[in-house]
Amino acid sequence: MSGEPDRPSNESDPRASVRRRVFVAGAGIMGSGIAAQCALAGYPVTLEDVNEELARRGLANATRALDHAVERKKIGPGDRAAAIERIEVGIGLRRAESAQILIEAAPESLELKRQLFRAIEEFAPATAILASNTSSLPITSIGQELKDPGRLVGLHFFNPVLQMPLVELIPGHVTRSDVVEAARAFAVSLGKTVVTSRDTPGFVTTRALAVLVNEAAWMLYEGTATKEDIDTAYKLGFHHPMGPFELVDLVGIDTTVAILDVLWDGFRDSRYRACPLLRTMVAAKKLGRKTGEGFYSYRPPGGTA
Repeated sequence: MSGEPDRPSNESDPRASVRRRVFVAGAGIMGSGIAAQCALAGYPVTLEDVNEELARRGLANATRALDHAVERKKIGPGDRAAAIERIEVGIGLRRAESAQILIEAAPESLELKRQLFRAIEEFAPATAILASNTSSLPITSIGQELKDPGRLVGLHFFNPVLQMPLVELIPGHVTRSDVVEAARAFAVSLGKTVVTSRDTPGFVTTRALAVLVNEAAWMLYEGTATKEDIDTAYKLGFHHPMGPFELVDLVGIDTTVAILDVLWDGFRDSRYRACPLLRTMVAAKKLGRKTGEGFYSYRPPGGTA
């Protein structure tokens, strides 16, 4: 969004990447947010999912995120309109052929991500960067079946993407240094601050967050305090912008349990043994904001999700 004229392609200049196409595989909350952020930074974006309904829903979510940015006076109406124009929706992976940066934003399933990257690799140009938005799964494990795992890197964005200034960069054990630096330059071009983590389950942020929300769930489960008082204690006592139950409702309770299971499998540390209350919420399909009810209700009075 510099207002500078288009430049001829120059791979040695990180600013030249602003005109490169980004392909986002997965049009859920994270994928749509990543697409909106990339489009706002000047990238043409393909937002892909397995069917048109999901892809269109992702575009609608990206539009709402940009609308909210206008309401918060973070961007102008012209920036919003230009960003929306840069996003196209796609079904299937063939359009990955025209992208130079491919970001996977699928659910936290190791096998699903492996399958998706194997399929993406069939279409992606040989020089394209492959990035996973995983929040907990080791990058080396995700890429172990790729023909060229050296071009896979972790780029962990945070929800809501347009508001959260951080990106976590995770090189796999075989990720090439040029890929790491290109991924870093890309994240910086989005206006993000980048921190780097070793390729270990949960990296830095998710590992810390998992303990925080799991301990809060155990306190509620044991009757230590109400969810409202625990949330208030975290917010006013630690200057957190939201309490752990508000946060887990935003992230998704099912996603939280999946992350805890990855950390438990990786470390066998009791800190990561998911509280039974979280599993009960998943079984009841009370997953948070996305279902209209989690630890709190998000349904309008008298309405349904």
